[in-house]
Amino acid sequence: MTELKRERTEELKAMEITRSSLDTAQGPADWFTGVVLIDTVAAPVPPSRVASAWVHFTPGARTVWHTHPLGQTIFVIEGVGRCQREGGPLEEIRPGDRVHFAAGENHWHGAAPSRLMTHIAIQEADDSGSPVTWGRPVTDAEYGAAAS
Repeated sequence: MTELKRERTEELKAMEITRSSLDTAQGPADWFTGVVLIDTVAAPVPPSRVASAWVHFTPGARTVWHTHPLGQTIFVIEGVGRCQREGGPLEEIRPGDRVHFAAGENHWHGAAPSRLMTHIAIQEADDSGSPVTWGRPVTDAEYGAAAS
């Protein structure tokens, strides 16, 4: 391989690593029931409004009811979880499952009672900069219903 060809190949294969400088954060009690830990994957960099996080739920932990103005997708990485949209059945989710919540759809998600669950959450902020509107806690009766 000629020197010029090697330089060009190295340019095309250049790798960029962004080292994490953010500590894992505990999820606020007004957003979650139980212990939830959050690791930022991507924060919006204008003009993008997309954010992503790894969200780690301990057994029984869950979000409160909430909506996303432009929708949300979660991708389950490990464990067993639960999710539900308002008026819909309680669903069990497992690694590899991808769940999309439509814009404005009231929903919650979290771990199963005796299992950890980690998912990647992806959502986009609206024009005001808000990616979510938090609601009321999920009741124990709502959480404890039989999962589909």
